[in-house]
Amino acid sequence: MTPREISQLITAQGQFRASQGQISEDVIPLQILLAMVAIGIVAVVALVHLLGHSRPLTLPGKSAARAHWRRHNPDDQIRDITVCHSGHTALVETDHGPGLLWSFGADTVARPLHGATARQTAKGLTIRLPDFAAPRVSLRMDLPEATYWAARITTEAT
Repeated sequence: MTPREISQLITAQGQFRASQGQISEDVIPLQILLAMVAIGIVAVVALVHLLGHSRPLTLPGKSAARAHWRRHNPDDQIRDITVCHSGHTALVETDHGPGLLWSFGADTVARPLHGATARQTAKGLTIRLPDFAAPRVSLRMDLPEATYWAARITTEAT
């Protein structure tokens, strides 16, 4: 059936029900209803974006990174934290070894770096984790920062 035939069938069924007194004749055509729903969804998405609720989370400093890491791993004793310049990622050194904290939308993800490998790319750093839920993380950072992080991850994660 084509969309036009479906629309005609729905209209015919509505008119039959109306003639039987089951519904009123003031039925919104399907095309108008679909357009209203689509416009409503686009309006909500635009409003959320314009209000700033679609921005990725930024870690303004070590204290914020510490709070987010503790939310994921409350039993870890944190020794040191390095927050990248963009504020979207932090390298966390704990008593259980190094870990990576990164923003994922409006929240954070924390993973230990045991068995991880780091490789520099043109846009920053790619970290491969032995974790099926997050097998690879791509971090955007400048060359000096990526070099520093790759060295720390390689020496600390093994």
